[in-house]
Amino acid sequence: MRSCADSAAGDFHGDEVHRIKWDRRSLRRVAGYFRPHRRRIVAVLLLMAAGAALGLVPALVTKVLLDQLAQPSGDLSYVVLILLAGVASAVTSGLVTFAQAKLETGISQDIMFELRRGLYDRLLGQSVDFFTRRRTGDVMSRIGTDVQGIGDVIQDTLSGLASNVFILPTTLGFMLVLDWRLTLMLPVLVLPWIVAFSRGVARASFRARAETQRQHGRMTAYLHEVLGISGVLLIKAFVRQGAERARFHALNSELRRAELRQATVQRVFDLLNDVLLAAAPAVFWLYGGYLVFRGETTVGTLVTFVVVLTGRLAMSVEDLSSIHVKLAGSLALFERLFEIIDLPVAVMDSPDARPLTRCRGAITFENVTFTYGGADHPALDDVSFQVEPGQLVALVGPTGAGKSTTAHLVARFHDPQHGRVLIDGQDVRELSLESLGNHLGIVFQDTFLFNATIRDNLRYAKPDASDEELTVATRAAYLHDFISSLPDGYDTVVGERGHRLSGGEKQRLAIARVILKDPRILILDEATSHLDSVSEHLVQAALTPLFQARTSLVIAHRLSTILAADVIIVLDHGRVVEQGSHAELVELGGLYMTLYQQ
Repeated sequence: MRSCADSAAGDFHGDEVHRIKWDRRSLRRVAGYFRPHRRRIVAVLLLMAAGAALGLVPALVTKVLLDQLAQPSGDLSYVVLILLAGVASAVTSGLVTFAQAKLETGISQDIMFELRRGLYDRLLGQSVDFFTRRRTGDVMSRIGTDVQGIGDVIQDTLSGLASNVFILPTTLGFMLVLDWRLTLMLPVLVLPWIVAFSRGVARASFRARAETQRQHGRMTAYLHEVLGISGVLLIKAFVRQGAERARFHALNSELRRAELRQATVQRVFDLLNDVLLAAAPAVFWLYGGYLVFRGETTVGTLVTFVVVLTGRLAMSVEDLSSIHVKLAGSLALFERLFEIIDLPVAVMDSPDARPLTRCRGAITFENVTFTYGGADHPALDDVSFQVEPGQLVALVGPTGAGKSTTAHLVARFHDPQHGRVLIDGQDVRELSLESLGNHLGIVFQDTFLFNATIRDNLRYAKPDASDEELTVATRAAYLHDFISSLPDGYDTVVGERGHRLSGGEKQRLAIARVILKDPRILILDEATSHLDSVSEHLVQAALTPLFQARTSLVIAHRLSTILAADVIIVLDHGRVVEQGSHAELVELGGLYMTLYQQ
């Protein structure tokens, strides 16, 4: 039976994602990442051309030296000059290579920077529903491993391709000048064979690289889940160490097989290439020796041609063939990245979005219907209600009734498919997300804290808050005395997800964070669910004046919170079934009365 984690593998192959077809349009799209760097690319190409020309100097030096030494004249000055020329060309070539590598690294890092930024911006623009249906580890794998793979392609593969574009013609030209008869043997002996098998290997490399990256994504997603503090606690609580070791072993084995397949494809290519390139020189030696015996060429020309130039040409052809294989494999990386980049942004500012200023806090739902992606039934179905500025409204109902969805639509974590959500008479879709968020304060049921200090977690709501403001907020949440009792006080690191604090302490810290923000609209999603009776009493006392100064939307099962509400909205199966004060709903004798009795 598949595990929960396996069933949520998170491959980005849904209706919202199209498969990448590698046609000219797709290649132009990849080329678009290089256009902003065209000046540096031109400089790199010029350096490559210079490097290709300097690379011919050793061949020329070898020919002249062999011919000179074959007929010694007794004067070594000419030989010394030739050797000095070779040393000078080697030094110059090293400087050119250094400058070229520095420029290539800069281009590669800049493109990786842009890719990461584009991916991150696209992910932040997704709705909350997107992240509930995707595994975080797989997303992280694309931003990390896949982008790094693209960087390797840019710096090594593409630069090698461009470099060999200069090396190949210059080498062939020099070979033609030395001996055109030996040169014309190349198209017959080498090139057809390399082209024939490199195309087949390229297709196999693409499939192997894509499978390897998928397995890397699954492994990263699994480790992200189980090695987080919450996952480790769950494993230990249910004594599932053995089962998790088995799951990791299975994933590890699949990754190993995928990487072995990818490596095997490359090894097969290297083997065939080596055999071909080792056999070809024998034919050149045989035919070239025949020409030397006939006096139609010199020993220096033959040795330079076979040892130096043929080796240089063979390396260039081998690199080009290998690059063809690597480029085909790299297309799988671009495909995975474009799957995210092409995701539509579900919640974003409209082109004419306007800021929400002087928020009074009126909230209106007009025939709102919302369905989560992949769900069979709407979470909210034709919901309408009105909240006046300054009111305390309690949302109650059974589990799955739509209470949290209602609150999330106010914050515009999602957009409804039908109907409108209004704040002060303005559709939230017509307001800028930043200005809307500035007027909202939310305390979630599942409190999230960064692995940072208490001070940093509080200032996440208001980065420029003074220490005095922090103290006022924590006193209002009845947390200041506890913080002061800690050895490091406000500089105490709370641990991953705040696990160094108790549930009640985390929740009060989250409430203090919202108090510090001082929003006009307050949303509490089961905000007191993790508090003991003493802590709940203290926080309720702190929240009472907070409620009076702003519109509050509270999701709660605690009777004390519900009784304090001005209006109670009862939801069931995504619909508003009752609405009114506590006394009115009790007298009505409907669902609320049943919940109240329970």
